[in-house]
This record gives sequence, structure tokens and C-alpha cells, in this order.
Amino acid sequence: MDFTLAVLGLAGAIALFLWGTHMAQTGVQRALGPRLRQILGQTLSNRTKAFFAGIGLTLLLQSSTATGLMAASFTANGMVALLPAMAVMLGANVGTALIVQVLAFDVSAAAPVLVLVGYLMFRRTHNALVHDLGRALIGLGLMLLALHQMLGILTGVEDAVAFRAAIGIVAAVPALGFVLAALAAWGVHSSVAVVLLVISLASRGALPLDVAFISVLGANLGTAINPLLEAGAATPEARRLPLGNLANRIAGVALTLAFVGPLANWSAGLLSPAHAVAAFHLGFNLLFALLTLPLLTPFGRLLDRLLPAQPAADPAAPLYLDRAARETPLVALGGAAREALRLADVLEQMLHGAHDALVKNDRKLIEETRDRDDVLDGLNTAIKKYLTSIDAEGLNEDDQRRLNQILVFAMHIEQAGDVIDRNLLPHVSKRLKRGLIKGDSDAELAELMDRLVLNLRTAASLFMTEDARVARQLAEEKVTFRRAEREAVAAHFDVMRNDRVGQGMQSAIHLDLLRDMKLINSLIIAAAAYPVLDRAGELLPTRLAPAS
Repeated sequence: MDFTLAVLGLAGAIALFLWGTHMAQTGVQRALGPRLRQILGQTLSNRTKAFFAGIGLTLLLQSSTATGLMAASFTANGMVALLPAMAVMLGANVGTALIVQVLAFDVSAAAPVLVLVGYLMFRRTHNALVHDLGRALIGLGLMLLALHQMLGILTGVEDAVAFRAAIGIVAAVPALGFVLAALAAWGVHSSVAVVLLVISLASRGALPLDVAFISVLGANLGTAINPLLEAGAATPEARRLPLGNLANRIAGVALTLAFVGPLANWSAGLLSPAHAVAAFHLGFNLLFALLTLPLLTPFGRLLDRLLPAQPAADPAAPLYLDRAARETPLVALGGAAREALRLADVLEQMLHGAHDALVKNDRKLIEETRDRDDVLDGLNTAIKKYLTSIDAEGLNEDDQRRLNQILVFAMHIEQAGDVIDRNLLPHVSKRLKRGLIKGDSDAELAELMDRLVLNLRTAASLFMTEDARVARQLAEEKVTFRRAEREAVAAHFDVMRNDRVGQGMQSAIHLDLLRDMKLINSLIIAAAAYPVLDRAGELLPTRLAPAS
């Protein structure tokens, strides 16, 4: 086989393996995603449980990255401590090694069966769970097929001069194998693919066993670099876990390098090269997981000192939009929902500011409140960009619905902030400039402002619970504001008809303020209540009565 074609074929086989991994991962996430996240959340209370949960989830998801992202999201959000999350990462590393251990055996004969069964499940059923599990089986079949292709290509080029020259350079300079494996694992976001390639080379006798072991160490180090790079702009709390995982990898690799030669000589007489490399990979991860687990407490304290919690310098900077999580929709949507709730918090601050400016007649409060609208704009833009960048392949029907729901919530909350900034606060300022300070209607305005705050809190809760009864109660709040506006219109016309001196302008501004509040309330209801009611079939398409 021509060496150039062999390199292209090998690259294609690796790409097929990675795509199969992606299909298996997204299939399991679609089928069992919320349950897996719930299980992980329950096990994070104990480091031993967290360790075994990390192993189990990685075996299911076929990816230590996906497991690590779930743990990192819990840690970054402050929901769990750092130590259990680090235990999950140790378990995820062992889980990855177990995957390699299984795939190191010749199980390629199962590939056609897995693809066939997966295809039938994927295409011949309307059950969402069976459909998604079928996708996962197709992915597993493609992974095995890719491994079979890899071995076939390497067999075809093992006598090629260029191939032997390239492998000879790596064999002569083991450090080069370490660096190349680390770069490859970093580039493809997968240590499994790189380790399996090393196993394939070792099984053909192309790589000496000690060089293969060193390359495996490089792959283990390379796969720990990506999470830290992608968390570079995140909060210190979010960077602790990937930094801790990388530090553990560096320490483990540094200690193991000294024993590579004796280990290679010892295992050569006991196992075949392929199984020796797979066993070394598993032993490395398992041994250092067991050594690190008892040391997590002082290690966690060190990370806390190195990366102390810091308040966000820019209030408009997102806190929960993890770039690395975009390939794991379950985690990404959870982070986006948390960020959307921050929008509601900022809007509540604006409502409190508008209320105080109205009651205390404070121009400074008006300006401070208007500045917060820039925070809303920045967060809303960040959420929209983040959601539109999520890998659509990993979204099932429920995930897509939740994504749209987050977009709708964020959009309406941001629009409510615009109404405060561009309408309500200018009307409050106009009242101050005209000297219309006192009025019998001030108590009503303050009461309605308080009602807006309560409705906003209900909407934020509803955004997470999606309770149809609460949604109906919130939607009925429109009646209160509609009635207040109707009464204010009647009162204003009464003032104008009776030509009460000095009261016409005050009545007009009062009516403007009421209309602004009514619009804000409508946007709050549209943000959270209407999507829930529409899905429950409790929302009419129009308020018009049927034509007679």
C-alpha cells in the first residue's frame, strides 16, 4: 500500500472512531442524560461514591470529558465541594482505561451486529428511548469497525520504507513519541483513540514496548490539557478542577517515567504487546487514582489557595457558560439556565431601583438603575451566542425544547429591562423635573411595583419547575394590571373633563407609568408562564370570541 494513502486511511479510521465515540456519547446522553446527571449529583456527597460514579458514567458515555464536564459544572456553580468532583475525575480516568482494556481485544466481529441492531432500533421505532439507544449502538459499532480498519492499514504498510523510517525515529527518540502522543490526544480530545493507535503499532511490532508505554503516558497528559485551556477565562472556582486533574497527571507521569524500562521488560514475558500496553494504561490510572484519593483534602486546600474565589469584575460577564460544555448539551443547557436566572436577578435589582427612585425621588438611583440595563444586554447576548453554538447533534426533542425555552425567557427578561430603561425611568425622571412629587396615586404605584417583583420571582421559579398550576396563577396577574390601567384611564379622562388645574400632567404621567408596568408584567408572564401553558394545551390562540 502506498505510504501516503496509508496515512490518509489511518487518519480517516481515527476520524471514524471519533465520530463513533461521538454518536455513542450523544445517544446515551439523549436516552439517559437527566438520570445520569441526577445520579452524579447524588454521589458527589462522598469521594468514594464519586470515584465509582466517575468510572460508571465514563463507561456509559464513552468519554471522560463528558463526565468531567458534569462534575465541573456542579463545582463551578458552587453546588458541591471540590474534593468529590476531583474524585469523579479520577474515576473518569480509570473508566477511560477500562474502555481501552475492552477494545484492546479483537471484538471487531461484533461491529456489524451492533450497527445492524442499532440501525433497526434507530429507524424502526417511534420510542425515543429505543431510538437514542440505537444511535449509541451504531456509534459503538463504528468504533469497532474503525479499530479493525486501523489494524488492516498498519498491516499493509509495516514493510514500507517510509513507515519504518518514521517509526524508527520515534523508537530512537522516546521523548518524541511522548510529545507526539500528547499533541495528538490534545488535538483530537481523546486519549482512547491515541492509546488504541499505540496498541495497534505495538501489536505489529512497530513500536518497542518501552516507547509504547512512554507514548501512553503522553496521551494521558495531553487529554488533561484541553479542559484547562478551555477554562482559561472562567472563574477561579471553575479552573480548580481541570488544574487539579492536570497536576495529578503531571505528577503521575513524572513518577512513572522512571519505571518504564523495568515494567516493559517484566510485562514482555507475561503478555502480548497489545495487552501489555492496555494493562499499563489501566495500571497507571488505577494506581494513581488510589494513591491520590487519600490526599485529596490537602490537595484541594492547595488549589483553593492557588485559585482563591474572586468577585466578578464585570457584572455582565457570564459565570456559567462553559465553552467546553458545548459538546455535552445536558451540561451546557444547565449552565445556560443558571445564567438566565442571573438575568432575572438583575431585572429584580432594576425593579427595586425604580421603586426606590419613585418613592424617594432620587435622581442618582435612576442613573444607577439604568446602568444595569447594560448588564442585561451583555448577559442576554452571551446566552444567545452560547446556545446557538451548542452541538445540535447532541440535542433530543426535550433538549431542543429547553433550549428554545431558555432563549424565550432570556429575550423577554431583557426586553422588560429595556422597558424600564427607556420608558419607566424616563417617566419617573419627568415626574421629578416637573416637580410632581406627591400624589394620591403614589401608594398604588408602589404596590404595583412590589407586585412586579413578586411576579418576577414566581417566573424565575416557574422557569425551573415548569408547573402548569403556577403558570396559570402567574398569567392571571395580567388581570390586575389591566384593571389598574382601565381605572387610571377613566380617572385621567375625569381630570381632563373637569379641567382640574395642575392635575392633568400628573394624571398623564401616572397613566404612562401604569402602562409601563403593565408591559413589564406582560413580558415577565410571556417569559415563563406562556411556554408552560402552551405545552400543557391551556393557552388559547386568541382572546377574540368566535365570529358569529
